[in-house]
Amino acid sequence: MSPSDTTLSRIAGGAREPSPARTTIDREPDYLHDEHTLRSWLGTTDHKRIGILYLLSITFFFIIGAIAAGLIRLSLVVPNGTIFSNDTYNKLFTIHGVVMIWFFLIPSIPATFGNFIMPIMIGAKDVAFPRLNRTSWYIFVGASLFTLFTVVAGGVDTGWTFYAPFSTTFSNTWVVPALIGVIVVGFSSILTGLNFIVTIHTMRAPGMTWFRMPIFVWTMYATSLIFLLATPVITIALILLLMERAFHIGVFDPALGGDPVLFEHLFWFYSHPAVYIMVLPGMGVISEIVPAFAQKKLFGYRFVAYASIGLASLTFFVWGHHMFVNGESETSAVVFSVLSFAVAVPSAVKVYNWTATIYKGSLKLDTPMLYAMGYIGLFVVGGLTGLFLATLAVDEQVHDTYFVVAHFHYIMVGGTALAFLGGLHYWWPKFTGRMYPEAWGRLSAFLVFIGFNTTFMPQFILGYLGMPRRYHNYPPEFQILNILSSAGSLVLALGYIFPMVYLLWSLRFGARAPANPWNAKGLEWTTSSPPPKHNFETPPTVDFEPYDYSDREARV
Repeated sequence: MSPSDTTLSRIAGGAREPSPARTTIDREPDYLHDEHTLRSWLGTTDHKRIGILYLLSITFFFIIGAIAAGLIRLSLVVPNGTIFSNDTYNKLFTIHGVVMIWFFLIPSIPATFGNFIMPIMIGAKDVAFPRLNRTSWYIFVGASLFTLFTVVAGGVDTGWTFYAPFSTTFSNTWVVPALIGVIVVGFSSILTGLNFIVTIHTMRAPGMTWFRMPIFVWTMYATSLIFLLATPVITIALILLLMERAFHIGVFDPALGGDPVLFEHLFWFYSHPAVYIMVLPGMGVISEIVPAFAQKKLFGYRFVAYASIGLASLTFFVWGHHMFVNGESETSAVVFSVLSFAVAVPSAVKVYNWTATIYKGSLKLDTPMLYAMGYIGLFVVGGLTGLFLATLAVDEQVHDTYFVVAHFHYIMVGGTALAFLGGLHYWWPKFTGRMYPEAWGRLSAFLVFIGFNTTFMPQFILGYLGMPRRYHNYPPEFQILNILSSAGSLVLALGYIFPMVYLLWSLRFGARAPANPWNAKGLEWTTSSPPPKHNFETPPTVDFEPYDYSDREARV
């Protein structure tokens, strides 16, 4: 270890050097080279390898969902719906929504970065239940592939929301296998959440107190609570939906004595917390990237930690703002509107704290930071337009229009997807031991930002003008904005393709990554890149505060 590496390790957190008597030959092999067989990977219980397996799986599903999105934008280039039939269009936006939400966005950051990085961040050698972790991945892959069977078999036309009674009575498509797949995949989320909570409670390294944990760990903890508390609700709702379709049990269909609004309550009681299953982990990623590339202590660390738990708590009380136009009472609507505005407070706390951290920092605009800056801008737009939708009078005007589509994508794609890409570039050296070409990374971040805004900003205008979502036949006066949106989607697609190419290229030709290429803080940067099988050569002891860049600040 060179003198500079020794200094870097000491600054990063006081990790002990290997004993001088320990040679390179008898060092524990890194997790990638421990065993090379396919069987060793499919039978692994190493949290890092499981994180990589999740990464490969969700990338596959992302490609499927992105292809469906591209076909949707192709259809909307012309106003008369001549490219695809009504049924085909309905199936396209259904498979896009089902795959992107259930099989990409929800598991994206928790299942990949959460599995790989979170145990290392707290100094653990693995998660609390390694075999259960492996089982979670098998459940996820099996259920997801079973759902994709519906595409081959003929598709589903209900939308990702499966609203009753259309899904239980009137749809003639493969609703049952799609429901079974989504129901089963929920168990993967529940098991992952349980595993993370137990791991964080019981396996932290000596000295790793609650307020020495990185913010990413806090967001994983908050997300895991939502997994455990909210996922059973949607599981029960979908099981009831399945029973009504298969056995004509009257739960949601008015013709059978049911109430379709009951399904809306059950669905959104889960699905609004599910928004923060997707958003909170992204906030955790940004909270790691910003201090590292500002070389400055995270401003208001405790406020950001409390805000993570506050978001996870408040999100259970705002589901009714999805139902302002379905006949709910004025009192309920006002209460849900006020609570929806309250959710903006902890979100704003995080944005202010990231901005304050950047202020007067030693800013370095490498690829992860560019994605983080893009995330902050897009999340602010998505959050502010969410307040428009939480305002009763405005929601009456723009409900079920492309305004909602644009808002949703600014939060989910502009937020979660950019955070995922930022985290992928940030931890790629740790995952693989290789560096990627920085110039290509910066170009991809630029293309994603420009392409995303060109795709979805026109949809705010379309929605304000009254273009309804879920229709591919629209008045000709909306065509110019739709062409602009579709053109932006081509740029966005290019921005997504570039990282797939150069990250794969880096696996063979990328420069060897040092243990800490970003001069970042935290236990994950004190171990080798890639880490050894059990994460650390010697068990770490934490005697430092999180995000302590005082040495840099003293020099400045």
